[in-house]
Amino acid sequence: MALDAVKALVFDVFGTVVDWRGSIVREVDALAAALGRRVDSSAFADAWRAGYQPAMQRVRTGDLPWLRIDALHRLILDGLLDDFGWTVLDEAARDRLNRVWHRLDPWPDAVAGLTRLKRRYVIAPLSNGNFSLLTNLAKRAGLPWDCVLSAELFRHYKPDAETYLGAADLLGLAPHEVMLVACHPSDLRAAKAAGMRTGYVARPDENGTGRSPPFEPHEFDCTADDFVDLDRRLGGED
Repeated sequence: MALDAVKALVFDVFGTVVDWRGSIVREVDALAAALGRRVDSSAFADAWRAGYQPAMQRVRTGDLPWLRIDALHRLILDGLLDDFGWTVLDEAARDRLNRVWHRLDPWPDAVAGLTRLKRRYVIAPLSNGNFSLLTNLAKRAGLPWDCVLSAELFRHYKPDAETYLGAADLLGLAPHEVMLVACHPSDLRAAKAAGMRTGYVARPDENGTGRSPPFEPHEFDCTADDFVDLDRRLGGED
């Protein structure tokens, strides 16, 4: 099916639109300096993110009730502060640190690329981040979304099919009229299985390794180096 049928682009956010790791490292370093403490901020950021999928799985299995990502992030954070010997933080400091996920910095191409893509498509996040998180993130970073689509609206986290199908339904479109844009092949594969089109954008610096995850050639409908390149590959003009 031709890509000219695509009317909307929905975007993974953590890693694809914003630099979660670099943003958390910078904030943890600043907090440690203010407190006169030492912490391996890179290891802290990686451990926080590593708890993300297991925490969502606990919700899927019924071990936890439905919780917003803010609440899951806080559960993970409290454990990390113990593990890293940083229990000095009081409730107000913990809450502010947890909300760093509302203050993540966009990749350098994100705002310009999204602005270009918005000329021809409806654009929106499709993230496991909760609605308020995505709204605050967009406000701070100047992300020009047409609307905000959060897993919170569907009470299903990606890669559950209900999230992809729910996004298409809210947009009034068939799944094949919507393209998921992400730097995570697993997310794109799940969207493809739900009938969406797929756009891969490389973010080799997401995990601090300089390497992108492997995928098969031609596995996705479009591959690009960044959002500006994605706009060009989808037929946008300068």
